[in-house]
Amino acid sequence: MTAPVFVVEPGRLDDVAAGDTFLLDGAEGRHAGVVQRRGPGERVDVVDGRGVRLVGVVADVHAQGVLLRAEHVLREPEPEVRLVLVQALAKGDRDELAIEAATEVGVDGVVPWQAERSVVVWRGERAARSRQRWLGTVRTAAKQARRAWVPDVETALDSRALAARTADVVAGGGAVLVLHEEATTPLADAPLPAAGDVLVVVGPEGGIGDDELARLTQAGAHPVRLGPHVLRTSTAGPVALALLATRLSRWS
Repeated sequence: MTAPVFVVEPGRLDDVAAGDTFLLDGAEGRHAGVVQRRGPGERVDVVDGRGVRLVGVVADVHAQGVLLRAEHVLREPEPEVRLVLVQALAKGDRDELAIEAATEVGVDGVVPWQAERSVVVWRGERAARSRQRWLGTVRTAAKQARRAWVPDVETALDSRALAARTADVVAGGGAVLVLHEEATTPLADAPLPAAGDVLVVVGPEGGIGDDELARLTQAGAHPVRLGPHVLRTSTAGPVALALLATRLSRWS
């Protein structure tokens, strides 16, 4: 069985080397020592969400947290091609189900999209609370998947802002793929860059509007067809990301 993973703030592992001791404290330390009852000799991994992984063994458990002996400190580079899910806001927590599964698949970033047909609306304090919930979702999913990288969660974009983001990504050598049931290009044939961002755009339950699709296409996006079936907004993104991860040899 793989070791459990606990997440600390970026930078906390920067000066840790093999042979050092590290105190896993705070909420993660309490979870390891009190909830999971990790004891001396057990293997525990600690990651900083930015690619650094401490492979440790529990040396002691006390009131301040869990004291670990670092056996290895590994640094996982960020992939040259970053997969970013642009997920339309959806009702019934389907958008959160999408980003949870996408994180387990290996997405590198998440962008909430206030699409024109989104029933759910993020405004004001609700937007801040909802983004915090998404941050918690991807953090928990990254721990479940034993990932060293925790995906970024950006602030929500409306359709005009997404078109501007699309133009910037394309100008920088990346690609933007819009999943659309009427597209003629299969996802398997969509061109991928050698480096940069690949945005995968998933619409809400009511689909992507014609004007939205035209705006994104004019900005440089490519409409692509995922397969012969129409998938829910909670399913389409993770399936597309899994196929792209395979094309990029991430799972080889």
